[in-house]
Amino acid sequence: MSEKTGAMLTLDEWEGRVGDAVRRLRIEAGYDQAGLAERANVSRSAVQGLEQGRGSRLHTLLAVLRALDRLDVLDALLPPEGPTPLEALAAARRATAAPKRARRVGG
Repeated sequence: MSEKTGAMLTLDEWEGRVGDAVRRLRIEAGYDQAGLAERANVSRSAVQGLEQGRGSRLHTLLAVLRALDRLDVLDALLPPEGPTPLEALAAARRATAAPKRARRVGG
């Protein structure tokens, strides 16, 4: 059987995958659950729940990834640096607007 793509996974399956990834990162960093929990300033049961894919809080995920020095795994979620969409739209409108004619003074 072929593996499901991300779009085909249920939320429970996504939680399981994220939990597996966090467990792998923790083990690679050389922490047990209690040590990581202390470093992340969360409870051991919060780390355990995250690794088991049981409805963890976003705060817990961020704290654990920060403690593992792996917030980089979230980079794909962040918007690109630069102008916001509204700023880009305003700049585009300014660029395409017809230049105003200067008034002649004195006739």
